Amino acid sequence: MTLPQLRFHRAWRALAAAAALAFTLAGCGLFPEVKDETASWSADRLYQSAHEALVQGNYTRATKLFEQLEARFPYGRYAQQAILESAYANWKANETAAAVAAADRFIRTYPNHPNVDYAFYLKGLVHFREDQGILGYVYELDLSERDPKEMRASFAAFKELTTRFPDSQYYQDSIARMRYLTNAMATYEVNVASYYYRRGAFVAAANRAQGALVNFPETPANERALAILRSSYRNLGIAQLADDSDQILVKTFPESPYVTGALFTPWWKFWEREKESFGVQATGQLADKPWWKFWD
Repeated sequence: MTLPQLRFHRAWRALAAAAALAFTLAGCGLFPEVKDETASWSADRLYQSAHEALVQGNYTRATKLFEQLEARFPYGRYAQQAILESAYANWKANETAAAVAAADRFIRTYPNHPNVDYAFYLKGLVHFREDQGILGYVYELDLSERDPKEMRASFAAFKELTTRFPDSQYYQDSIARMRYLTNAMATYEVNVASYYYRRGAFVAAANRAQGALVNFPETPANERALAILRSSYRNLGIAQLADDSDQILVKTFPESPYVTGALFTPWWKFWEREKESFGVQATGQLADKPWWKFWD
């Protein structure tokens, strides 16, 4: 063995010895591991600490403590309450997937629990606002402009609650939210129909408007859906169906601007008047106010 090789060999052995010593010292406790402060806590203390964090708005700590409580004490009233409150904490922390998962887990595990109606209610709330994002806390976004997937999921949760628990304290609010969601989903469908109509896709526009009328009857969006349906049939040259749609529109909404022609269009959207009139000559009037008094 040459001298350089000998020096390298000795250096390698010294490094290996140092590593072995470090592992030995760590095993002896000279480098103590970080301890879990909750390791010796009882179920009651874990729950009280988690609940306090929740009340104080520290949702990250609350969810962590609730998870520990559920893992260590999976049976009993504390575990049940931990699942429900962790669902709420995750919702408030914008962890929507975790919130829905916790609510579903509670529903599966405790289907006969007195508070299972709240799990359905909370699930509906999570989906109700799920994709509004940070802007949803600045101003209310129109649900009819969003993807209907979350609206349908929200509606389904509220629907199951109202069907299974008609005496629930959340019944009336769920009914109101279902009504709002129905109107929003109808408006979404009509918005899509209008989009197709403005681009000359009259078959697609008619199909979408017809779907809105069939799936969401007796909603405010029906008025605009009938106007789109009438104009789409006219552009397709289907006179009979166009006349039928017109008769229904006139009888159902006799004062409709799509009947009278008094369409209210913002003054600055003058290029949209003909597009949104759906075959009716729009006047562009705005409640007898001059267009330049937009602040009134």
